[in-house]
Amino acid sequence: MQTVFRGRHFITLRDYTKEEIDTMLDVSLDLKRKFAMGVKTPYLDYKTIFLMFFEQSTRTRNSMEAGIAQLGGHANYLDTSNMQIAHGESAKDTAVILSRFGHGIGVRNCFWEIGNKYIREMAENSSVPIFNLQCDLYHPFQALADLMTMKEKVQDVRRKKVSIIWAYATSHKKPISVPLSQALLFPRYGMDVCLAYPKGWELPDWVIEEARRNAEENGGTFTITHDEEEAYRDADFVIPKNWGSWVTNQSDAVVDDALEAQKSWKCTEAKMKLAKPNVMYLHALPADRGNEVEDSVIDGPHSIVYDAAENRLHTAKAVMTLLMNGK
Repeated sequence: MQTVFRGRHFITLRDYTKEEIDTMLDVSLDLKRKFAMGVKTPYLDYKTIFLMFFEQSTRTRNSMEAGIAQLGGHANYLDTSNMQIAHGESAKDTAVILSRFGHGIGVRNCFWEIGNKYIREMAENSSVPIFNLQCDLYHPFQALADLMTMKEKVQDVRRKKVSIIWAYATSHKKPISVPLSQALLFPRYGMDVCLAYPKGWELPDWVIEEARRNAEENGGTFTITHDEEEAYRDADFVIPKNWGSWVTNQSDAVVDDALEAQKSWKCTEAKMKLAKPNVMYLHALPADRGNEVEDSVIDGPHSIVYDAAENRLHTAKAVMTLLMNGK
């Protein structure tokens, strides 16, 4: 078990070894068990974390707020439109001051080619851990909770086929951070990862190169297909979720002709039947019901979306405990 975490930033799981990620999962499971038994966990008594959101949030905000409260601390929710950021205050100035006020800072900034740079600038100037609550490139809390959930369900995830599948949606032009983080993390655990999408929704080249290298080093595989049915076929886990065409098209337009041409990329009961009989359906939520997925799938017996959503609480608590503990 690795124990050197205190004071580190949590921007991407790429910054952590497998041993360190395993420790995060161990602590998550311990905290989940104690939560179920009603055991108090005052590991962050009187600690304060500031949660800065440039966008809306349900699971991330509430898992962090509830999590720090259950650890004995307090969260300050900060809508950045009501901060001096709206008047041009720099990431440096915000980071320096907030880090003197408390013990951690969480930031969600998903603006393309802005979010990760903003978070890293804050990290360079903060004296306390910076937590990435999702940016344009990474969503480490979501990927960690997904991994925890899969390991809970099957214990040994090695050589399990997990398919990360693009799905049609019209709610908004979503970041690539969820599939990107999954594509980098899952091969590190020896899974057979299949990335499926229509042409035009590619992930960055460096992601594909690193994912393939991670698979080779850890005894799994990483494949890409533009055939949706191939991704479903014999899968143990399917993760059909929309992401925007940011790599090839930086327009903010949500719906265009290219998107409308891909309406068939939808998770249906018929496609689920191509997978293994005990296949499990995952989604980071909120799902664009009726577009990304049929209600009968997300509400059906193969769905483990609510288990994964619950694990957002326990993984958040684990990461905060490991990074914010100490004097």
